[in-house]
Amino acid sequence: MEEEEAGAGEDAGSQLMCRIERPVYDEAFLRTQLLHRRENTTTFRQRLAEKFQCTSSKAKAVALTFLPFLTWLPTYPVKKYLLSDVVSGLSTSVVQLPQGTFAVISLMIGGVAVREAPDHMFPVFSGNATNNSSVFDKEACENRRVQVAVVLTTLVGIIQFVFGLLRFGFVAIYLTEPLVRGFTTAAAVHVVVSQLKYLLGVKTKRFSGPFSVPYSVGAVFQEITGTNIPSLLLGLVCIVFLYVVKVLNERYKKKLPVPLPGEIIVVIVSTGVSYGMSLNKNYQVDVVNTIPTGLRPPAIPDFSLLPNMIPDAFAVAIVGFSMDISLAKTFALKHGYSVDGNQELIALGLSNVFGSFFQTFAITSSMSRSLVQESTGGKTQIAGLVASLIVLLVIVAIGFVFEPLPQTVLAAIIMVNLLGMFRQFRDIPVLWRTSKIELVIWLATFVASVLLGLDNGLLAAIALALLTVIYRTQSPKTSILGHVPNTGLYYDVDEYEEASEYEGIKIFSSNFSIYFANSDLYVNTLKEKTGVNPEKLKAAQKAREKQKKKSKESSPLTVAATYKDEAVIHEVLPQSSQVEEGVNGHLEDEHSETTSEVVVFLEPLSAVHSIILDWTTNSFIDSVGAKAIKQVIREYAAVDVRVVIASCNRSTLADLDMLQFFSEDLTPHLFFPTIHDAVLHCQHSRSSTDGAAKKLT
Repeated sequence: MEEEEAGAGEDAGSQLMCRIERPVYDEAFLRTQLLHRRENTTTFRQRLAEKFQCTSSKAKAVALTFLPFLTWLPTYPVKKYLLSDVVSGLSTSVVQLPQGTFAVISLMIGGVAVREAPDHMFPVFSGNATNNSSVFDKEACENRRVQVAVVLTTLVGIIQFVFGLLRFGFVAIYLTEPLVRGFTTAAAVHVVVSQLKYLLGVKTKRFSGPFSVPYSVGAVFQEITGTNIPSLLLGLVCIVFLYVVKVLNERYKKKLPVPLPGEIIVVIVSTGVSYGMSLNKNYQVDVVNTIPTGLRPPAIPDFSLLPNMIPDAFAVAIVGFSMDISLAKTFALKHGYSVDGNQELIALGLSNVFGSFFQTFAITSSMSRSLVQESTGGKTQIAGLVASLIVLLVIVAIGFVFEPLPQTVLAAIIMVNLLGMFRQFRDIPVLWRTSKIELVIWLATFVASVLLGLDNGLLAAIALALLTVIYRTQSPKTSILGHVPNTGLYYDVDEYEEASEYEGIKIFSSNFSIYFANSDLYVNTLKEKTGVNPEKLKAAQKAREKQKKKSKESSPLTVAATYKDEAVIHEVLPQSSQVEEGVNGHLEDEHSETTSEVVVFLEPLSAVHSIILDWTTNSFIDSVGAKAIKQVIREYAAVDVRVVIASCNRSTLADLDMLQFFSEDLTPHLFFPTIHDAVLHCQHSRSSTDGAAKKLT
């Protein structure tokens, strides 16, 4: 083994230099001489004990997982954040009071409640002896539906909590940024459409499921002639005022200690105006009206209702988590922090299970409220705590204060705060220039979520995202690499003019792993890109052997050649003066013709003698891929073309060992740690063969 020397220095231009002198390595040498695996001295029992060992650091990590506020609350900057969080919490709470958190979840739960507790289950008979009619007991029906919703919420919480413990949050990685942004933009459309009737002051039917958005818009336009003008004018004034406040907050955010509380101002002023002018009574402006007060005592859910709701619980759990993680990732990307999907699942699960004992229904993130909290200066979870405390205070004691609040004002607040989501339409021209596939994901997610509903649209979007992964593996980028002189670097010869190929060597590179779905594609692309097809070469070889056989039978001059090495040409040609003395030179002409035939017979079938497969980007290989590579190596070997593999990572080599890839004819000598090692080996092997042939001649 030669001595290895590495040095780094600087040339006259202060550029770092790297000089390494070492032998050409192959995998067989690495395994036997250079690399030695560490011995695993721990037993399975020891590893299991270590896994479940309770230490202070593990206990702290678990505690922070379930109570993440402990990581930031001790260092909370009171002077810097408290005022902003309080203002944001107040603004969010007034928007939260009159409506449900997330319409899709509410509709899904409502559908289950109506299915499990239909009106006809609670009949009340009335009438005289000749004519009986039945109506349903509304109070009993509503109580039953509340129980259904509570049990469903409990089951949803259990599912989400168990998913969190099982680390199911990894599915969040399939919610790519284009998918999330398309989905949240579609959710913004759903929210805006749901607020149109409040802005216009019209009464319409509530729609859910596929095509609910077009149905809702159509219903609003059908009632457009019944628009309540005072509601519309009040809503438009609030929209203009809030938009101006948003612009001022954005322009002077560095000078303002806290953002201007536009939402609080609008709520206070509009509530006062509505109360003073009796807008509901005199102008038929819809207001919040009665807000139920007081909390129900905790009670154990009626689990006898559980069996029929298991599929619905899974659907609600997944949709709720998807909406939550989508919004979380949106704000995380905007503000530069990370989100743990498992922690979100655990938080949702615990909240739902605990809340169900107080007769709440399943929760998830609210887009409109989250945007209100962000745009009004909320910095931490203190803002959410303040909002929750205000809502609790209203429910317990002061709900009557907000009863005159016009619904159109709330619609205006929500619409203005959704403007940020609609700015995501700017993604379209950017993605058009940068990534057409991601543009398709964005548009398809948006359209599917708007038309099919957020739950069905999300499932369709995830399916499309997975299909794009398959498409990318079926549409790989492949190239033939060439050497950049004096660098040891190899790049695409079609892309860089400095890169040039070595004579007789093809270096094939692809950007995908080799497995059952694309192994055939890899092999076919290899043959096409290198221009060396072993099937065609095999056919040419057979044709040459057939022609050689015919020539051997017709001319004794070539008999010797069939028993000699291909490089031994001159020995088979008679050089005696007796033979050269032909009549009128005929024998000499025959001699020249036969020589040409022999040269043709002995020429190599292909100008390429070696193919190097660059596996730099190959992260794994399965049994189908391994068999395909075995087959292609042997096919090329049959036509005297050597195939070697370069830059294969250790995990892929471990896969090959497990798949029993190596054999007597396919040894680790075919694998090289770098492309340059493989090139030098191929050049040396060829020069050795040529040298041996010259000696024979």
